[in-house]
Amino acid sequence: MLAASCCDRRMCVCPGPGRIAIPVRSSRLPLFSDAMPAPTQLFPLIRNCEIGRIYSTVCYCHHKHLCCLSPHLAHNHLRCASQKKLATLCSPKENFNQFIHAKSYVSTPQRFYLTPPQVNSILKANEYSFKVPEFDGKNVSSVLGFDSNQLPANAPIEDRRSAATCLQTRGMLLGVFDGHAGCACAQAVSERLFYYIAVSLLPHETLLEIENAVESGRALLPILQWHKHPNDYFSKEASKLYFNSLRTYWQELIDLNTGETTDVKEALINAFKRLDNDISLEAQVGDPNSFLNYLVLRVAFSGATACVAHVDGVDLHVANTGDSRAMLGVQEEDGSWSAVALSYDHNAQNEREIERVKLEHPKSEEKSVVKQDRLLGLLMPFRAFGDVKFKWSIELQKRVIESGPDQLNDNEYTKFIPPNYHTPPYLTAEPEVIHHKLRPQDKFLVLATDGLWETMHRQDVVRIVGEYLTGVHHQQPIAVGGYKVTLGQMHGLLTERRARISSVFEDQNAATHLIRHAVGNNEFGTVDHERLSKMLSLPEELARMYRDDITIIVVQFNSHVVGACQNEEF
Repeated sequence: MLAASCCDRRMCVCPGPGRIAIPVRSSRLPLFSDAMPAPTQLFPLIRNCEIGRIYSTVCYCHHKHLCCLSPHLAHNHLRCASQKKLATLCSPKENFNQFIHAKSYVSTPQRFYLTPPQVNSILKANEYSFKVPEFDGKNVSSVLGFDSNQLPANAPIEDRRSAATCLQTRGMLLGVFDGHAGCACAQAVSERLFYYIAVSLLPHETLLEIENAVESGRALLPILQWHKHPNDYFSKEASKLYFNSLRTYWQELIDLNTGETTDVKEALINAFKRLDNDISLEAQVGDPNSFLNYLVLRVAFSGATACVAHVDGVDLHVANTGDSRAMLGVQEEDGSWSAVALSYDHNAQNEREIERVKLEHPKSEEKSVVKQDRLLGLLMPFRAFGDVKFKWSIELQKRVIESGPDQLNDNEYTKFIPPNYHTPPYLTAEPEVIHHKLRPQDKFLVLATDGLWETMHRQDVVRIVGEYLTGVHHQQPIAVGGYKVTLGQMHGLLTERRARISSVFEDQNAATHLIRHAVGNNEFGTVDHERLSKMLSLPEELARMYRDDITIIVVQFNSHVVGACQNEEF
């Protein structure tokens, strides 16, 4: 939330002149000193009752004000502040390694390992599966179904997911949303974006029918059929506000009617841009209801990336804003798997994005607009919803904050103006859209937030999902990655692999299976229960330092339908 006290787990705002401490997650951070000789030793022995004493001393801010560890905000897209700057804002009370070794422990050491059923309970808590009828009365679907799941690292989780069937047009919509600076923007986008897309795809006659129904007070035609996990909630308090903004949008589409058939790519781009504009406008206008007024401001000042797929027959469109990814799983003739990227990251690793951002601003800002691989040295994604701090003028930001609720006006982060902020907007929500014609060899699509891609290579992701869906394991040589492995250890690895192949997969959900590998894989590329248990046992104050929230949707295609549709086109 934007109004974060010093003990807010997602933001540490210390008393004093404009001090905002944003710890940076790093897998290299020596939290446990030399107790990590190999990746399998990620989480060493923790003595009972000591964990609270350990992480409560990690962050000791100025003015001797103790703050709880807030490791997620910096790396989590608003991955702000360099390590060097961080040290001047929020430094450890004492050298952490010395602290670990200086303490005397008198209690009996205990290992905090989860049992396999406990691990499964955690991994499967948010899983959801949906099987699509091959024929719904109107169309034959090219989608067999989808599996989705989420594993939090932040508390609360800042990722969101959505899936829905378009009822007045054809096709399915599926998307993952990665929030930063809180979950408010990701939540709003996950609720609203599909409606904007669906409305953008509707023919003029249907738009008129919907508007006439609203005018006369008649029941509206359903636009979407949602496929939601019970935890995927909608905000009832904001539903009227959201509906009014959506209605204004379709009224404008009615007025702008050209009589031409709507292009899917254009509809996706228009929907993304219009929703972001409405988020900004709602925050500027405000609301008489104090709760709603604060909500729209939280949505606007936080941010979210989005990766959305629209599947209609053999036409697959992926609209991406930010650094979540869409990866197509293709089965080759020899049965092996290859990954085809259907999205591009919008960050400093994409040279085209750096050039785009620089060209949108004066030559004098060439060295400051992208600094330390971040937008204005602060924001990692170069495209996102919300984040009005990178879009509004300084004057508008000050006016909205000063006239806003006390929670907003008293918050150090919202009052902070990015450095070298001269020619806004610096950020856009306009998506990059890729169109792909499905082929029989295209078996599935993986949509996932960057929490997955930070831990696994795309080829490994596709191979693991492909082998899970087909039940066929294509053996790769065991790589030891430079580790000294004895003959006995190698025998153990081979025995473990043989046992895993011969046993039935314990997961009934492809996304869950992928998360198990993402979190539990050891240096040899196999799931290590001990490692998985340790990672899932990390307290929330430490978990964000080792991984991000992970949200995955695996969409499985119907190869027979795809092949038939392909033949019809020829």
